[in-house]
Amino acid sequence: MSERGAHPTDTAEPPARGGRTDAATEAFLAHRNLLFTVAYEMLGSAADAEDVLQESWLRWAGVDLDTVLDRRAYLIRITTRQALKRLRTLGRRKESYVGPWLPEPLLTTPDVAEDVELADSVSMAMLLVLETLGPTERAVFVLREVFELDYDEIAEAVGKSPAAVRQIAHRARAHVAARRPREVVSPAETRDALEAFQQAVDTGELQRLLDILAPDVVLLTDGGGRKLAALEPVVGAGQVAQVLHRLAPAASLRPAQVNGHPALIIRIGGRLDTVMAVRVEGGLITGLYAVRNPEKLSYVQRETTVSR
Repeated sequence: MSERGAHPTDTAEPPARGGRTDAATEAFLAHRNLLFTVAYEMLGSAADAEDVLQESWLRWAGVDLDTVLDRRAYLIRITTRQALKRLRTLGRRKESYVGPWLPEPLLTTPDVAEDVELADSVSMAMLLVLETLGPTERAVFVLREVFELDYDEIAEAVGKSPAAVRQIAHRARAHVAARRPREVVSPAETRDALEAFQQAVDTGELQRLLDILAPDVVLLTDGGGRKLAALEPVVGAGQVAQVLHRLAPAASLRPAQVNGHPALIIRIGGRLDTVMAVRVEGGLITGLYAVRNPEKLSYVQRETTVSR
């Protein structure tokens, strides 16, 4: 891909108003996927990433393009600064969040899954690891490790010296390496495990569920205080299987591509109820991420309503 990005399909484009603004619009749209993904990886929210892009566009539209030597770098700098502002606000909100907080699921196009590094960087598992970083560390890690910007560019974006950015990048890499899943799993392996999981839930056979779940599997459910969800992680194959077994009779499961990986969209009574992403290691499901908070499902709701 010429611009590595998560290719969101629900995009609000900046208006073109002739002359200089057309040039600004052209530059912004050329890098839009990249900018969206930078914001999304920093925030874990598609809705907030879209808001950041709108704010970034307003600032970009007021820039004298004749003074800009590298439009891509300038746009990344604007977007990063806007995302950092919003990230600090979101951090305060998360302190009072009810139950586990999960990233907002993002429907992604097949070519995102083909870019292994990009798919890994937007996965639920990785976004949860990034949540453990401070705002500046998160920005530096995303810009350096995912998008391979040089230290001088990152320093401009985060308002630090290049030397400080090198130190922050080193700390962030070590922090992430200690927490990210160790095993690299192919999309085919994940699909196979997910198909077995879906069949087990569809049939309601408890033993089939136990066969596909790792003994120490962890289920995180995000209801945000608005939908029924466990307020603590559910740990262990037996406990997780019991929760899923109760879900089976009413649920309709459909595979989808979410955050660069195979996942399931769960409907109950024809209505979108849950988006469930999985982490697979050794052919077994080791992590389940169930997003039920309606606010976090609005983006997927729009996309699936259009595509159905």
